Amino acid sequence: MEILQKIQALREELNQHNHNYYVLDNPTISDYEFDIKLAELQDLESKHPEYFDENSPTQRVGGSITKNFNTVFHEYRMYSLDNSYSREDLLDWEKRAQKVLGDVPLEYTCELKYDGASISISYEKGQLKRAVTRGDGFQGDDVTNNIKTIKAVPIRLKGDFPDKFDIRGEIILPLAGFEKMNQDLIEIGETPYANPRNTASGSLKLQDSAEVAKRPLDCLLYTLIGPDLPFKTQFEGLEKARNWGFKVPKQSHLAKNMEEVLDFIAHWDTHRHDLPYETDGVVVKVNDLHMQDELGYTAKSPRWAIAYKFKAEQVSTKLNSISYQVGRTGSITPVANLKPVQLAGTVVKRASLHNADQIEKLDIRIGDEVFVEKGGEIIPKIIGVDFEKRPNDSQPTVYITHCPECQAELERKAGEANHYCPNFYGCPPQIIGRIQHYISRKAMDIEGLGGETVALLFNNGLVKNYADLYELKKEQIIPLERMAEKSADNLINGIEKSSEIPFERVLFALGIRYVGETVAKKLAKHYKSIDAIANASVTDLVLVDEIGEKIAQSVVEFFENQENRIIIERLKAFQIQMEVSASSDTSVSNKLSGKIFVVSGVFSKFSRDDLKKAIEDNGGKVGSSISAKTHYVVAGDNMGPAKLEKANQLNIPIINEDDFVNLLNEN
Repeated sequence: MEILQKIQALREELNQHNHNYYVLDNPTISDYEFDIKLAELQDLESKHPEYFDENSPTQRVGGSITKNFNTVFHEYRMYSLDNSYSREDLLDWEKRAQKVLGDVPLEYTCELKYDGASISISYEKGQLKRAVTRGDGFQGDDVTNNIKTIKAVPIRLKGDFPDKFDIRGEIILPLAGFEKMNQDLIEIGETPYANPRNTASGSLKLQDSAEVAKRPLDCLLYTLIGPDLPFKTQFEGLEKARNWGFKVPKQSHLAKNMEEVLDFIAHWDTHRHDLPYETDGVVVKVNDLHMQDELGYTAKSPRWAIAYKFKAEQVSTKLNSISYQVGRTGSITPVANLKPVQLAGTVVKRASLHNADQIEKLDIRIGDEVFVEKGGEIIPKIIGVDFEKRPNDSQPTVYITHCPECQAELERKAGEANHYCPNFYGCPPQIIGRIQHYISRKAMDIEGLGGETVALLFNNGLVKNYADLYELKKEQIIPLERMAEKSADNLINGIEKSSEIPFERVLFALGIRYVGETVAKKLAKHYKSIDAIANASVTDLVLVDEIGEKIAQSVVEFFENQENRIIIERLKAFQIQMEVSASSDTSVSNKLSGKIFVVSGVFSKFSRDDLKKAIEDNGGKVGSSISAKTHYVVAGDNMGPAKLEKANQLNIPIINEDDFVNLLNEN
């Protein structure tokens, strides 16, 4: 027992020194003294393997190999943020919030927006259980072994932490560490890394955690999520996280009003270059968590938070030529081919020109010196021309009239900005693009089959549409470039496994124009099967929640096409799910059919999500705001005053959770 006590004491002491050094930036012993204590612990653990602990400080050096990173569903979805670029954008966002919450004073938490790789880390009973990348927001990759090597991430917590919660943040590479990594590469004649963000993101997917441990990664945390969290505001949550051992940036600020938010932004727009890591803006959040709950989410973003993006870095360079790309829907995108130039940490060679109108509006011509910036510091775009440097023999740009791939004459529908190639079934990039969309992660998620392989299959005459995938034979695949027996087996197995994908994702995978993930879910839930959707008219479709005439017309046109119908019949023959299965259909009844409910406040018997699910499972619809079409408001404690006032004005019945249960039972 004496040995175990010594081991445990050393572990606790070293964990505290790690916290002092990497989180508090306040070391209390020298690196040499730390190394001596760590070596002592390693020696004891090697002599007494019965006391092994995966969370020991000695395990921070990594060493485990991860061949394949498992895909994990987030218990709580990771949303993206809406962006703003001006004072007016922020004031408009505040007005939208007050429209829901009423004319109440709002406080805001302001946090710097760090340019790194998003991470969600789960803790249970104070111990790190799992770390998952953002992925598509619904699911990401399990990178727990790699995250444990980052010494700023606590393995065990201290204090009054909840039993179970997730914490979100950014894995970053401080500028000094990034520069040293690049200097080391240059000295041995290797190519340096492009920028800290991409290097941090790529580090998380290294197979050898010992290699990750060598990189000076850091982790800055900013959001706690879970049931029954012991605080009522975002700012208080940050303080709690610090007390439990997390590295939460001290630059966070509680603003009493929007003017204080703008002062914070103005300060950091100037001083951000003094920070040891990259930041590209400020995240502004409504501070009160109950108010956050009231505001809720759009399909992609929280309504209670917004990112203010600092003005993008801008450079000038020469436009060498313009090329034209064909998308999977036939949309033509003009692309500027530029003289390579360094911009915001990367070398930029190409930039989108969007459409013919944009080229005409900016009067962009080949040979021009153009101004380039990164939109949101991600996507390069041309924002203007230096006319003083324009060559005397310059000629206006004439937009192409025919498809650069199949030579079909382009079309442009009234009211639309883009030109389209109408050769839907004969234009190679459209065919390849549709199949690539079909196999993508959010659609059929076919493992072993990537975008390049799809192009390879098409170019070798093995597939002409996504139904052809299911007739592929192993012996056809093995002779292809970069293919071997194992690769062929993985591809065939991945294709076969796609028959398990639920109907709503199959519908999205078909690539019907304007039918994204959300619309596919709405259609699948309403019609239950592909045949019912195929037989629906435009008039029928527009009656479905959130389906407008443009979407409805596109759906009807897709199913009127005989080739599409043949492909769908073939997919049915391959056992692809073309209707909602009994296991995925959570419908309980249609008792609330035709009724629209708005849920507001805090409840004791249900969570808000449970209430909404009960409404939808019984055929009702959940509205985000009160209107004349609302049938009931289900109100809990602290209902938003604006919603209460509007419900009273419109004489909409306000019921509590008990009334809601009685309503279900009566029906």
